[in-house]
Amino acid sequence: MALSQRLVLKQGQSLVMTPQLQQAIKLLQMSSIELQSFVEAELERNPLLERDEAAEVKSTDTEATSAPSSLDDTFSAPGTGGDSPTSDESGEMSDGTRGADEKSTAPGDQDSNWSSLRGSGSGGSFDGDADDMMALVTREATLSEHLTVQLNLHIKDQAQRAIGQYLIGMVNDAGYLTADLPAVAEQLGCSSADLNDVLNALKTFEPTGVFASDLSECLKLQLKERNRLDPAMDTLVSRLDLVAKRDFVQLKSLCKVSLEDIRDMVGELKTLNPKPGLAFGYEPVVPVIPDVSVRAAPDGSWIVELNSDALPRVLMNNKYMTTVVKGAKSVEDKSFLSEAQAQASWLIKSLDQRARTILRVSREIVAQQDAFLVRGVQHLRPLTLKMVAENVEMHESTISRVTSNKYMATPRGVFELKFFFTNAINASDGLGDGHSSEAVRHRIKDLIARESPADVLSDDAVVETLHKEGIDIARRTVAKYRESLNIPSSVQRRRDARLKT
Repeated sequence: MALSQRLVLKQGQSLVMTPQLQQAIKLLQMSSIELQSFVEAELERNPLLERDEAAEVKSTDTEATSAPSSLDDTFSAPGTGGDSPTSDESGEMSDGTRGADEKSTAPGDQDSNWSSLRGSGSGGSFDGDADDMMALVTREATLSEHLTVQLNLHIKDQAQRAIGQYLIGMVNDAGYLTADLPAVAEQLGCSSADLNDVLNALKTFEPTGVFASDLSECLKLQLKERNRLDPAMDTLVSRLDLVAKRDFVQLKSLCKVSLEDIRDMVGELKTLNPKPGLAFGYEPVVPVIPDVSVRAAPDGSWIVELNSDALPRVLMNNKYMTTVVKGAKSVEDKSFLSEAQAQASWLIKSLDQRARTILRVSREIVAQQDAFLVRGVQHLRPLTLKMVAENVEMHESTISRVTSNKYMATPRGVFELKFFFTNAINASDGLGDGHSSEAVRHRIKDLIARESPADVLSDDAVVETLHKEGIDIARRTVAKYRESLNIPSSVQRRRDARLKT
């Protein structure tokens, strides 16, 4: 059969990513600081856009009558007894072509109690994606990133990992943790024992000495790793004030060693690192600006509000547009103005849709994690992107973008939206709600704690018991959870039981 060339017409459908759609997707996944930076660049580039500075000095009553927002940013979480939002959540809004004396406004005209948190910072832009990626690849890992990698590898319990991530955020550049631990435990809603268990695990991370409360503890952690923390050295490190004064005579008396030994011990102290955290790169401290705030309502429900200070106030001045159009003579000028008007209108629509999407997703998260807000970190529910996507009727990728680099201010602190997503273990019968990984882990710990020395439970026996309780779990998962709880294998536990008897 001979080969030949020919022209064929074929019809088909395909999804086209228009520049406007790409812009909307990028705006959705931007943090509040990156969004502020992008809008600043658009204000400089587009002559039809301007900052709505007048909205900052208007009272709430004036805004409600003369410049109403297209977004109602206050509502109660569904199913908690509050009222439903009155605004349209479809994301539709006018095309910005109003009268000559009117202005199209972006969301964010509402007053807020977050004015003290207003800030600006550098962020990503469409024109600088390549530069931003190069900077990300070449920069040094920060101490927080280095500790987070170890946290994910060493701690598997979801609640303990959440506590650990919170503590990592409180470590200063030198690697010290100077927080008030009882206050942290109360803030997170966990026991002091659980907090100390996590903290002790974090103190084993590299670089050695991190999470110490003071210089003395930092040096002791490093000496302990070297197996040099004997009683004499422990006493010496506990009296660093005498070391600073070089009062070797009193140190000799306290440590009960010779003067030569004191000098050798002080020389060894000089080889330690008093600020282990400084060995890593650091980034300028940028205050976190919550995108959403949650507060308790008098009736026991939760009120979720958008932080208007995190939403740029921009508008398109149609009066100015009308003026410059009259002076446009050439085709190039008219084309430029037409493009600028379309881009300004689309930017306002994208900002409005972004705010609506964050609002809907945040409301669903609050409804799902009500127990956490009331009782603390131990009561985080299993929650996945798919669950939220189905409830708000969005795609999982959209939920992933919304929860990236977005923060929620709650009565228990400020958390990234991704913090509220935890793993789940399915029910063995396939019916009903799943079980949180944390609850399953605690059940495994309880079963092993109650076993008798004569009848040590193997991992297979634990799996069988959990299956009877309606928990569908594999043996390797039980082994992983057992190891995360620092529980020896059944062979080791049986051997230890024989030695005790």
